[in-house]
This record gives sequence, C-alpha cells and structure tokens, in this order.
Amino acid sequence: MGNSIVTHRHAVAPRRDDLSRSVEKLASTLRLPKHLLAAHSLRLPDGALHYTPRFRWCLLIKAIIEHFCPAFAPGGVVLYIGDTENKFVHLETAGLTALGVTLDSAAKIPDVIVHDTKRNWLLLIEAVTSAGPVDGKRRKELKDLFAGCKAGLVFVTAFESRRTMQTFVSHIAWESEVWIAEDPDHMIHFNGERFLGPYPDVMPKHQ
Repeated sequence: MGNSIVTHRHAVAPRRDDLSRSVEKLASTLRLPKHLLAAHSLRLPDGALHYTPRFRWCLLIKAIIEHFCPAFAPGGVVLYIGDTENKFVHLETAGLTALGVTLDSAAKIPDVIVHDTKRNWLLLIEAVTSAGPVDGKRRKELKDLFAGCKAGLVFVTAFESRRTMQTFVSHIAWESEVWIAEDPDHMIHFNGERFLGPYPDVMPKHQ
C-alpha cells in the first residue's frame, strides 16, 4: 500500500491570536460558558488573549472523550486518562488486565487509552497542544509498551486545531491517525484502509 500524504506550504508556530481563536472555537464546540474561558485567560500587552497550556490541554482531553470517542469508537470503554500532574486521573485496571496490559507508573503512558470493544482495538491517544505527537520514535515506544496486548493497537494524535497540527505534521508517523478537535467529524489517515477511492457522495448515480 502506498503512503497517504498531507500537503502543506510550510510549518509555522501558531500565533497567539490563532491560539485564542482555536481555543474559543473548541470551547464553543464543547459548549463551555464564557466565564470559564475568562477564568483561564489573560490579556497580553499587545492585546492578544493567552490561555494557559494546562487549560488548553484539558479542553482537548474533554473533546477527545466527548466527541472523538462517540464518533470513532462508539460504545468504547475509556480505560485510562492521565497527565503530568497525576498519571492516573482515570484507570480501569480490570479492563486493561483483561487485555494483558499492565501500566507501570514509570512508563511513558499515552494521554488517553480507549478500548473499542466491537473491533477489539486499543486506541492509544496523545493529546497535543505544544509537544508530543506520535512520531516514528513514539510509535515504536508505544508498540513495545503494549507488546502483550490482546487487542489491535491504533495510534492517534489529537490536536486542537489545524494550525497546531501544522507545527508537527512532518513528524507524524506513518501507520497512525490524526484527529483535530475543531473538525471533530473527520480523521486524517497516515495510511489506512481507505487509501484511494471515491466516497459515496461522488459515486455515479444509478440510472
């Protein structure tokens, strides 16, 4: 199978105003009240709004659980959520053990782990606001970490916006997936079962 390609003109770091727009769009998608946004923002001397990295990360995790999971792993079980302050925010030990997975607190665990029980896939999701996409090295780390898993592994990098993805697109591993929270109904496949072919809306109409 050939490689699917995401094209871009050049990778640039997102500007503060772009970050503000992406955060506000994501907050709107999640139906968060304005006062919650205001509580996590500060206005810089140039007039731009800035949101704390942790707030942005938490928004992205919320979007993964509330939008990604129902759309792409309906009925799936969230087995793990963690962050730098607390590695085990949410942990379903029994579910992981049944799949042959034991998580060591010293290991570099992905941000979210979801078991798609219908297809027996284990989705390993990295939530990226500033660093840490599934690149080639990270994909191998995760493959080794979950080597004994009884489910098929799916590697996913989640971004809050296309603008954020641009910074990392040249590093994303083949045989992995990308999900963007501001476009929650779509996925980008860096390879995948749908490499080439028409979609239903552009198929010839039956006479």
